[in-house]
Amino acid sequence: MKGILLAGGAGTRLHPITKGVSKQLLPLFDKPMIYYPLTTLLWTGAKEILVITTPEDQASFKRLLGNGSWLGIKLHFETQPEPRGISQALLIGKDFLAGKPCTLALGDNIFYGHGLPEYLQRFSQATTSGATIFAYQVNDPERYGVIKFDSQGKPKSIQEKPAKPASPWAVTGLYIYDGTASERAGRLKPSARGELEITDLNLDYLNSGGLRVEKLGRGIAWLDTGTPAAMLQASMFIQAIEERQGLQVCCPEEVAYRLGLITDAELLQQAKAFGKSDYGKYLQSILEKTS
Repeated sequence: MKGILLAGGAGTRLHPITKGVSKQLLPLFDKPMIYYPLTTLLWTGAKEILVITTPEDQASFKRLLGNGSWLGIKLHFETQPEPRGISQALLIGKDFLAGKPCTLALGDNIFYGHGLPEYLQRFSQATTSGATIFAYQVNDPERYGVIKFDSQGKPKSIQEKPAKPASPWAVTGLYIYDGTASERAGRLKPSARGELEITDLNLDYLNSGGLRVEKLGRGIAWLDTGTPAAMLQASMFIQAIEERQGLQVCCPEEVAYRLGLITDAELLQQAKAFGKSDYGKYLQSILEKTS
């Protein structure tokens, strides 16, 4: 399973904050925003990830993330010259994917909850054909792609930002696709706003009978950080969890270590690189608790 992390876009809903920097480089409490979806992709088992950025921000992403060796994985980089829709990521990543399944994660989405890593691994391993998307119940479904289910609980339709939503179930920013995703994305027509809509790609899978929709339960949190208020709420949520439990939310080094991607010595090296920061102390504590 390969991964694609889409960290492009202009971040216009966050202006003027994002006039000079990509929103995925902004902090969410104590970590850069991109750390959270990167950790989600690690949970799915992705060991080779393509990070798609804006041309002007790519150097900053490379300086932050490097080649991925600090996590025991391989990171590749491509640019999205203009934001032409989420499905465009699968066209940009066509050569990288080479017809293999992938998990596509949006750079401003956070997933957190008990049992989530095992949950994501199960579906990423099972999706060898078709697609799996995740739905989450929200109070404002008109802001998202909305799924309508039939009487048996199977997906019947998906509407993008409908004025009158057919259900409270929104499509989240995490998608697992089989090896035909890039080919399908290449057949899409731009929408009225000139974008290759991810909803249209998911509808293509739905119409061919290959779309699975999994509802995320009440024990899992999904946060979309596309607005200043949403960023603040996410930061406060993360702060509350970390200070209450003493555990990091979406710490990529910790996840890589738990998955056996990096050794004790490599984790210690990462801890020392952060010096006396609380983050560095936390990485050090992981080794102390397992020794």
